[in-house]
Amino acid sequence: MTLSVPAVYGHVPFGLVDVPAGCLQCSPLVPGSIALGDITPASCAEFIVHAPASTVERRYVIALALRALMPGAPLVVLAANDKGGTRLAGELTAFGCVISADHKRHHRIITTTRPETIIGLDDAIAAGLPRLLPDLGLWSQPGLFNWDRIDPGTQLLLDHLPVLKGRGADLGCGFGVLSRAVLAHGECMHLTLIDIDQRALAMAARNVPSERVTLLWAEVRTAKALPTSLDFVVMNPPFHDGGAEDRALGATFIEKAAAMLRPGGVLWMTANRHLPYEATLTPLFQTVDQIAQAKGFKIYSAHKATAAVKVPRPRVRK
Repeated sequence: MTLSVPAVYGHVPFGLVDVPAGCLQCSPLVPGSIALGDITPASCAEFIVHAPASTVERRYVIALALRALMPGAPLVVLAANDKGGTRLAGELTAFGCVISADHKRHHRIITTTRPETIIGLDDAIAAGLPRLLPDLGLWSQPGLFNWDRIDPGTQLLLDHLPVLKGRGADLGCGFGVLSRAVLAHGECMHLTLIDIDQRALAMAARNVPSERVTLLWAEVRTAKALPTSLDFVVMNPPFHDGGAEDRALGATFIEKAAAMLRPGGVLWMTANRHLPYEATLTPLFQTVDQIAQAKGFKIYSAHKATAAVKVPRPRVRK
């Protein structure tokens, strides 16, 4: 893909860098964006990168942006100081860039141009590519949530997850750990895997290849076309947004799951023990059972009412 307009990676905090109108978004966390790795090398006229916090992922993204740029084309890379910003100058210099650094609102902002020769480009890209994890037998990629292991909360849910029947969804599926367990039993007729990260869906497609699977790239909080009338939903809902704890995010996942389920449908979820999700679950489900608690996590099974509860209308005395 050849770009004739500037490109941007990620959401740039307002007021830090001027983002030209018409920039094409390249972040896998923005549903509908183009893939950074698909841009034709040396074809892009300008790039702005809001760099990820993870070192391997950050160098991978910067390397792909440099590869996409025409020689001499401008590149701006920024990150919060506590999320890799203090390392940007050294990392870009190591790629062979001549840099100019600025500081603003606890962010480091590096301005440079794409050098004629990029040092270590192939190594940085190779380090960030998808790979098969031998211990898990699963494909994953640096930058995904717990990309190289099964997190304890998901493992606790796997240890208690029953055979789920009918049509369901894995909300925030990641690279498909829960989905693989659900589909291992033939009772699941169809499973929709939903995630905001296109890379996660790509890995999940490798890990759970099945005609019973549909992939949906969506921001759960704003998506208008989530499946409905489902028999079950499984999830390990996120509770961080941009690195900061956001309890409302997990609560929104619960609300969306409830809306996706049919009357009598069931939600199976894991959550950190300190998160008060009972307050969100109780009004939406007829029964809420805590199935297990261990290693800082808790497992819930929540059933929707089989029919709408009719509230008696008050009698008015005349």
